[in-house]
Amino acid sequence: MSSRELVVLGTASQAPTRYRAHNGFALRWDDQLILFDPGEGAQRQCILAGVAIARVTAICVTHFHGDHCLGLPGVIQRRALDAGANPEGLDPLPVWYPADGADYLDRLRRSSIFHDISNLDPQPVERSGPVGTIGGFELTAHELDHRVTAYGYRLQEPSHIRLDPERLDYFGLSGPTVGRLLAAGEVDTDRGVVHLDQVSYRQRGQSMAFIMDTAPCPAVVELARDVDLMVCEATYQSDETELARAYKHLTAAQAARLAVEAGARRLVLGHFSARYIDNDGFVAEAGAIHPDVVAAHDLATIEVPPRDD
Repeated sequence: MSSRELVVLGTASQAPTRYRAHNGFALRWDDQLILFDPGEGAQRQCILAGVAIARVTAICVTHFHGDHCLGLPGVIQRRALDAGANPEGLDPLPVWYPADGADYLDRLRRSSIFHDISNLDPQPVERSGPVGTIGGFELTAHELDHRVTAYGYRLQEPSHIRLDPERLDYFGLSGPTVGRLLAAGEVDTDRGVVHLDQVSYRQRGQSMAFIMDTAPCPAVVELARDVDLMVCEATYQSDETELARAYKHLTAAQAARLAVEAGARRLVLGHFSARYIDNDGFVAEAGAIHPDVVAAHDLATIEVPPRDD
């Protein structure tokens, strides 16, 4: 079975704590390994979590507040180091980021002396909409409502054809005959011509959304519409709703209500304020609204719920 899981590198917001590293996530999606918002210490967190930086295939940065990007220098330099004496074999590494932060990206990637063979491929995001593909999956960005330019991301697998075993049995189809049916769209049988749509159905592809620093806004719902996994900031609990409003962040309850509105299947919360020592309050608050809530812990692995429809 394909491996589709979220690896939590860190769950702290503005500053790391004794128990939480800076914000950061890695998504294993088949043969892709995508880093989202690598905060300070991301290189070491990857080591602790068993995430091989050399295998990273893409990076998505929502915005350039430090807790979402200060790990980039270490990740970039580690990639160059791991390339060793074979830089020619290093594939380009696309990095999506808000276009108006190009100077920050340039300073981060050149923040110290090293032999840069990292082969970065900058992908500036200038507006909401499709921004590229990662391993055949569509990547979409939507601008969020934060104090600086920030984008959330959605990864979407295309829908695909699934064969119905009972219908195949009914028509007596198996082995090479099924291969011919898939190739040609129809095949002759003792029961006459069988068309592919008679023995198959289209299954929606899986999807995930990554939504960090934002006030409640329509873009959150757009990004998370019917996703299997919604990774979302919940900097505060409802006791600090006014603070969340002032700094344009979400509470756990607001994140859960947006997830329900979007129809997201599993909600993963992170980016917690240092004022909260444990995650119990986040789970209780969001869990009263959404049926499948995970308050992320550093170094946890969270499955992308499989589809059976």
